[in-house]
Amino acid sequence: MTISRIADELMDAVFDAHPVKASLLGVRDREDRLPDHSEAGEAAQGRRFADLAAKAEAVDPGSLDEGDRVTRAVVLHQAEAELTRIGTRGVEHHVSGSFLTPAVGTLSNLAVLGVTEPAHADGYLARLAGLPALFDTLAERHRAGAAAGRPPVRRLAEAAAEHLTRRLASPEEDPLRGPGPGPEPEFDAAAFRAERDRLLAGVVRPALARYRDTLAELAPHGRPDDRAGLCRLPGGEDDYSRLVRTHTTTARTPDELHRTGLDLLERIDEEYARVGRRVFGTGDPARVRDRLRTDPAMRWRDADELLAATRATVERAERAAPHWFGRLPSQRCTVRPTPAAEAPSAPVAHYMAPALDGSRPGTYFVNTHGADRRDRHSAEAIAFHEAVPGHHLQLTTAQELTGLPLLRRLASVTVFDEGWGLYAERLADEMGLYGDDVARLGMLSEDSLRACRLVADTGLHARGWSRQRAVDFMTARTATNPLEITAEVDGFLASPGRALAYMVGRMEIQRIRTSAESALGGRFDVRAFHDTVLGHGPVPMGVLDDVVRAWTERQTGGGR
Repeated sequence: MTISRIADELMDAVFDAHPVKASLLGVRDREDRLPDHSEAGEAAQGRRFADLAAKAEAVDPGSLDEGDRVTRAVVLHQAEAELTRIGTRGVEHHVSGSFLTPAVGTLSNLAVLGVTEPAHADGYLARLAGLPALFDTLAERHRAGAAAGRPPVRRLAEAAAEHLTRRLASPEEDPLRGPGPGPEPEFDAAAFRAERDRLLAGVVRPALARYRDTLAELAPHGRPDDRAGLCRLPGGEDDYSRLVRTHTTTARTPDELHRTGLDLLERIDEEYARVGRRVFGTGDPARVRDRLRTDPAMRWRDADELLAATRATVERAERAAPHWFGRLPSQRCTVRPTPAAEAPSAPVAHYMAPALDGSRPGTYFVNTHGADRRDRHSAEAIAFHEAVPGHHLQLTTAQELTGLPLLRRLASVTVFDEGWGLYAERLADEMGLYGDDVARLGMLSEDSLRACRLVADTGLHARGWSRQRAVDFMTARTATNPLEITAEVDGFLASPGRALAYMVGRMEIQRIRTSAESALGGRFDVRAFHDTVLGHGPVPMGVLDDVVRAWTERQTGGGR
């Protein structure tokens, strides 16, 4: 079996395990399916992923050309990532009001999908009808986890229950009640809406209420704030180490990452001092951060102002991109506010890639909830990370690499995706995109936030830090406001290890670029470098190093 065929089979296995994700990506042949989170279901998934990994391992990399060697490496990484997901049993205790967790994430994704065409209507109704089984299965897994000594974090279980209570309190505003397609020949739109509303009222809402009651029942027995990390669970230290390897694709240990974060914070303080003297007349990093956090001028007036400024920032970056990238996506980035039902527990911003079938554009969601408490200074850096030259440019470019296997175009490699996003924040300064030094301080604030992630995530999950210790540490070493710091820390608890990928990926991309610049000297072409980095789809960091080294050798005449 060829490695491309194995990659295609693995892509099918990923879509079967995550059918709603497949729909979001525009692969619409699993419209009536929902994820199977049962013990038996995940065991079957695990056997399938392990079999495909074994087939890829059996292919001699020496017999492959460069493209197929990359495909083999991506197959092995994606299979291992799925086996880690299953083996660390996160579905048992990863509970929160965030879309990163199975329950809320499914509701959020279905709302984003909606029904735009009659062809998808029956599948959408089937998914609504299937939600009770999904939530009952999640409740069963949570109870089993708690019985085995793996309960959710108390605070996060309470937050998830509150999230569901808010949804249940406003049935008329349920995001699942999207308008649906209009009247078309041979499609009865009124009948569709009637059946949708019947399912929501008589099937989905009772299931949500049962699941909410399960969370409320488990919450008092959950992990308290001072014992919230994975290391407090049976086998938690090993689980965390496995998650660290999967999310970073490196051999760095939690201890190494913790120390790296502390060292980075010291270096970032030197930059705070330089820029802070120009903006606030002080070189004391702590005073600069305090000013950013407390000065009312650093907040937005309202949601409209935040949204308008974000759109202007993205448009500015789109105009500059052709000078830094030879290959650009065929579509622009859409900017929208985070849906109101999700906003209270959602991150400050996030990006959703376009659907392959063209049914949904690449969209940057900016959280305008509590806009008058959100940071003005960091908005540009976040937009560069999530939109252009960050995730929109990277993910949309990957989707359009039609000569590669679909797995290569859609692979979920956190360290590559988020490393590129954080690299994009610094690249934007190189591109001259920041409006002023206040925005550059926002860039530094985002840098210190990601460095703090190395310290706080490992602190919580490997060193047994309390939640409050993580909050206090981040408050002291970043300019991020309290609303977002608490959301950050709760995000570490909801999705252990993922936050490490940002800074690790950025450091690796910077290291690889520095090496290429050193080797090529005056022949280094930043546009060609960026096209090389993004031209192979998302890949593990070791693979990216090999790809760029081969490109460098070809420029110097040393390659094959």
